[in-house]
Amino acid sequence: MSQVVCSVSARPSVAVQAKAQRRTAVQVVANAEGVKSAAKKAAALAASVLVAGSANALSFDELQGLTYLQVKGSGIANTCPTLSSGSSNVKDLKAGSYKLEKFCMEPTSFTVKEESQFKGQDAEFVPTKLMTRLTYTLDEMSGEFKVDGSGNVQLKEADGLDYAPVTVQLPGGERVPFLFSIKELDAKGNADGFGGEFLVPSYRGSTFLDPKGRGAATGYDNAVALPAAADADEYLKENVKSAAAMKGEAVFSIAKVDAATGEIAGVFESVQPSDTDLGAKAPKDVKITGLWYARLS
Repeated sequence: MSQVVCSVSARPSVAVQAKAQRRTAVQVVANAEGVKSAAKKAAALAASVLVAGSANALSFDELQGLTYLQVKGSGIANTCPTLSSGSSNVKDLKAGSYKLEKFCMEPTSFTVKEESQFKGQDAEFVPTKLMTRLTYTLDEMSGEFKVDGSGNVQLKEADGLDYAPVTVQLPGGERVPFLFSIKELDAKGNADGFGGEFLVPSYRGSTFLDPKGRGAATGYDNAVALPAAADADEYLKENVKSAAAMKGEAVFSIAKVDAATGEIAGVFESVQPSDTDLGAKAPKDVKITGLWYARLS
């Protein structure tokens, strides 16, 4: 199986219909107020997505017309629909409350925050290699979408396939597992940038047992093979397991709206913690950028 390098991938444009071998650039400027750590220092965030025409760049109706055998092994199941019609003005949607359906988020890049190799420099997000198969897109999510007459929007995620386990590899070889999530997202803002917090469940459940049989809800309380030092402070974090959920933050931009079909699409960027091995190690910040799509009714 060929390796997938975790960078901005050759994916369909949100604004352009699929055309083989044609490359375009779409840039959407998103407000990033409230985005985690470094993003909080900026007044605005520019989210650039490099897109490429591809045979996999399909609209919602085209995807619905495919058979199982046409989708099997093609990678199409890991992509979100594209939107070729409509406008970039969210005010084309009538003010009101909509039911959000078919909400899909397709990552195109994963980066992990690492300490700089040079003394005195700040930590920065570094590119990674994707180690997970093509099963990381969040899909079939639902919720509520509100828009008022002035262009302000609110998106609340309620249900669906809203988390997926992913593992990436840093340049030095260290692997970073995390649970890509958007659970219980409550995002507010305008079309250029609306964001908010979401829930990141524990990568492992409370009944997971480590190699020494310790778990959060079951198993041993300590390493029984070390009776003299089983309760030593140095083993406290590994003995006391925690499956508590953490928080992440995401910002979305609307690139295209089709009031006739109720389709809406754009780009997103989220920052969330990685796996903590049930509290045994500190989480790393993982930044995910990509495309999103939904239908309003």
